[in-house]
Amino acid sequence: MTAPTDLPFAFGGPPLAGVLRSTPEDFEVEEDLGFEPSGAGEHLMLWVEKRGANTEWVARQLARVAGIAPVGVGFAGLKDRHAVTRQWFSLHLPGREAPDFAAAAIEGVRVLDARRHARKLPRGALAGNRFRIVLRELRGDREAAAVLLARIPAEGMPNAFGDQRFGREAGNLDRARSMFAGARVDRTERGILLSAARSVLFNRVLAARIADATWNQLREGDVAQLDGTGAVFGPVVPDETLVARCAALDLHPTGPLWGEGAPRTSGAVRELEESVAAADAALAAGLVAAGLRQERRALRVAVGGLAWRFDDAALELSFRLPSGAYATALVRELATTG
Repeated sequence: MTAPTDLPFAFGGPPLAGVLRSTPEDFEVEEDLGFEPSGAGEHLMLWVEKRGANTEWVARQLARVAGIAPVGVGFAGLKDRHAVTRQWFSLHLPGREAPDFAAAAIEGVRVLDARRHARKLPRGALAGNRFRIVLRELRGDREAAAVLLARIPAEGMPNAFGDQRFGREAGNLDRARSMFAGARVDRTERGILLSAARSVLFNRVLAARIADATWNQLREGDVAQLDGTGAVFGPVVPDETLVARCAALDLHPTGPLWGEGAPRTSGAVRELEESVAAADAALAAGLVAAGLRQERRALRVAVGGLAWRFDDAALELSFRLPSGAYATALVRELATTG
């Protein structure tokens, strides 16, 4: 791979070409926490729509208006800046009335709902996200695209980390190498750089599995993950039952999120993962030195509720992905975008 997201195509290459994000309204994201605010408690939960704004910037603006420290604001996940997104934020306001956020007029931000809740919203506490994406100036083979769009719900898609994880021109990886070589970074940046280093090693393992057509199949020695959960088991010896469950998207093969210790896989699968880490020893060793432990991430992700509509020069997609999956990984299989 020449770039951290330059993976082989799982379905033979995109049949379409078009323009992505011609306006923020062409890339909509709506968060699904998987639960409703309780209606009582010290935290004020805000359902916020933002346009062309960074999640962390919005959190700071909400803290400013509420007169609290930024640490008192919680959110489950970072959402795309060049998009229209809707997500929950929590503000620690014990015994206080909700501020007038409409009067505060935060640029690009609308508070759509406010409810009380007992706890701060922690990172990662969401079930998934719903997407609505429009590709414009569409060119290519629409019949082939329709066939591919019918395959994806049945077969899943590669669970690659997207460009957002690596920063502009993959600069987060260069900064990660500098950090591992001794450069000092603040706590927030440190977490971002560790994630980028882990993610590129995962993508390289996934790329190798796509290349040999096993990204969606269990190999002997794989560690499997139950769909919709973080539960993993293995290494496995695929039998008829496991093969059938994998084909039904009930479980998925996994790849490594690198850290201290040996991968849980065995045999040729483990050899592949260790060879990827050895090929970028500085990143792998840096993750170990940082105290991260080996974890697993599914190589494949199930796509929910995929629907599409062509018009004269555009394609509109809607679908749902679980937490941690990237909509751009689906789009790249379907269309070359500019």
